[in-house]
Amino acid sequence: MIKSYFKVALRNLWKSKGFSAINIIGLAAGLGVCLLIVLYVVDELSYDKYNTKADRIYRLDADLYFNNTQFSAAASPRPLARTLVKDFPQFQQMVRINAQGDVMVKKAGHWIQDHHLVYADSTFFQVFTVQMIQGDPNTALNEPNSLVIDETTAKRYFGSTDVVGKRLDLENNTTCKVTGVIRDIPRQSHFHFSFIRTLRDIPPRDDNDWLSNNYQSYVLAKPGVSQASLQRDVDATINTYMSRQLQEVLHASLQDLEKQGSHFRYRLRPLTDIHLHSDVSYGFEPNGNINYVYVFSFIAILILVIACVNFMNLSTARSANRAKEVGIRKVAGSTRGNLIAQFLTESVLLSLFALVLALGFALLLLPMFNNLSGKELHAGMLFSGRFLPILVLLVLLVGCLAGSYPAFYLSSFQPIQVLKGQIASGFKSSWLRSTLVVGQFFISIALIIGTLVIYRQLNFIRSREVGFNRNQVMIIHNAYTAGDPVKTFRKEVLKIAGVTDATLSGDMPTNGSGYSQNGWFRDISLSAKDVIVMTSLYVDEHYVPTLGMQMVKGRNFSIEEFPTDSLGIIINESAVQLLGFKDPLNQKVYRPDFNRSGNGQLVGQAFHVVGVVKDFNYSSMHEKVLPLVMSLSDNRGSMALRFQGGNIPNLVQQVQAKWDAMAQGVPFSFTFMDNDFNKLYHADQQTGQVFVTFAVFAILIACLGLFGLVTYAAEQRTKEIGIRKVLGARVTSIV
Repeated sequence: MIKSYFKVALRNLWKSKGFSAINIIGLAAGLGVCLLIVLYVVDELSYDKYNTKADRIYRLDADLYFNNTQFSAAASPRPLARTLVKDFPQFQQMVRINAQGDVMVKKAGHWIQDHHLVYADSTFFQVFTVQMIQGDPNTALNEPNSLVIDETTAKRYFGSTDVVGKRLDLENNTTCKVTGVIRDIPRQSHFHFSFIRTLRDIPPRDDNDWLSNNYQSYVLAKPGVSQASLQRDVDATINTYMSRQLQEVLHASLQDLEKQGSHFRYRLRPLTDIHLHSDVSYGFEPNGNINYVYVFSFIAILILVIACVNFMNLSTARSANRAKEVGIRKVAGSTRGNLIAQFLTESVLLSLFALVLALGFALLLLPMFNNLSGKELHAGMLFSGRFLPILVLLVLLVGCLAGSYPAFYLSSFQPIQVLKGQIASGFKSSWLRSTLVVGQFFISIALIIGTLVIYRQLNFIRSREVGFNRNQVMIIHNAYTAGDPVKTFRKEVLKIAGVTDATLSGDMPTNGSGYSQNGWFRDISLSAKDVIVMTSLYVDEHYVPTLGMQMVKGRNFSIEEFPTDSLGIIINESAVQLLGFKDPLNQKVYRPDFNRSGNGQLVGQAFHVVGVVKDFNYSSMHEKVLPLVMSLSDNRGSMALRFQGGNIPNLVQQVQAKWDAMAQGVPFSFTFMDNDFNKLYHADQQTGQVFVTFAVFAILIACLGLFGLVTYAAEQRTKEIGIRKVLGARVTSIV
């Protein structure tokens, strides 16, 4: 019986080649796009699952709310994780990581700027599953100046991975001994480190500091322990230790602060939730977004629905051609169940052919999709063991879904009515098909609207005023490596024609994150009820004019004209609102000065407001502009040069020549601020492009179905067209 179903199905598909081709192509396009979306979703959901203990690893995230200021970050105090493991046996292990970012490394007598340096506890390899090629993971980070590097870095500097015992010269006259080489961390990870130094190399000044958040801390729970139970232990630790230090510093306990509406909390974030569910600051790398996964999954379902609707419409439109077949089969003794099985076999077989074509379609589009999405998906994923059940299920699901209505509709014909010719024309009779076509194009129009909205959003990101002028600004990175001569270098580059200003600061507004958060007080009494947390940027007096920021009130720093500006600050409009100043100029705010405190009494240092800068986006536009303080500091992290017009390659060449003459052996590394700004929203741009691409495919598939219906309509009206032509109708009028 099954063999007969397949024979008849193949004959019917071959008999109606045009109908079959349109259906197969439509289904193949829908399935192909759906497969690409499935690959994307599976990849997003697989982050950090390469860790064998992933279900027991948690990150400690700060959740601080203090006098109307929210601070949420992937950061915690240095002693927190260590104390949890010491005091509570259900915490099996912990590791603390302090990210440093870029690092200068000497190779063959020349300095090279490299990336992704962190300091970590020696327990790093006991928590995370990172394969070590050379060295002992149990002892690799035990000794001072120990260094573990990844496979790519080892080959870059030594040409092989057999490098344990060799030495690398790093910045600040530091020589580290390579004690281990690890496999490159998998791409589906929320962090990627090239250099891991032992945490012992960071002076333990903050070993008992519960009020600073300078580390990303991870804890490994024992098997079978619930997250809720672990969270209670974290809360108890904070209530014990942090409350004690708050009492010493602010003379207020956690309970007192909570009564005022403030809180100091640290949340356990499951490792596998970090990539898609974490939107806090100070993450190692930009995260994904679970909402994108939902949206793309929904689009995949819509595309499949559109492709299936095409099949239903064309099948029911051909009902008149199959009506006599159904009538004769029923007269010959075929049951309705047999007919349903026959038609479902045809649709599943057609779905199978479409899947084969869809796999080729997906493979063809995969490079373009990788380019759009920033992924590194490969063809082998489509043919892996875990994907095979998905493909089989997809064939059955699409085949049954697309063929269900035609099967039940066609099998319901009564033999007497069919043989008497009382079944109306399939194209004209189905109100359901008309409803499906309307629904199909409703979905397509909704996708078009969504596409336009996303396009406008992306255009908004590119064109919105962000409070500073990012155009024609060059940023020289790691200016601090040049030492004191960098200030002379600034004066020299100002002599270059086209360079209008230059500033030295590591806190550029296109960094995206990593700025200091400090507590400030409205009153010298340093009362807990008056403390507010504001972002701090450490700048020089050229920062505001170089970056084209607008002063709303007051003036910019000028240390030569106003020596007291060493204790002056510039605040933004949001800070003015939070502080409640009607006229902020010359108002004083206070910052704790731990160097001058004595006898357990906190001493405040007064700063006076010299100006108010217009709010600018110093972090992502996804986040609200928070209160900001800019103060004078010798911060040489980077140098920004503003230039105008001229020959940019020639200007870069002149700046580099002066850099090479001043900082011999230190590489010249630069970017342009507008490019750095675009990188902050690269993920948004990619996601928008992927959405637009999928929406276009959905619309094309819907149009393919309509083309099939129109083609079949023309075929049904062949006699009418012939009569019209005989009576003198032109082709254009018939069209």
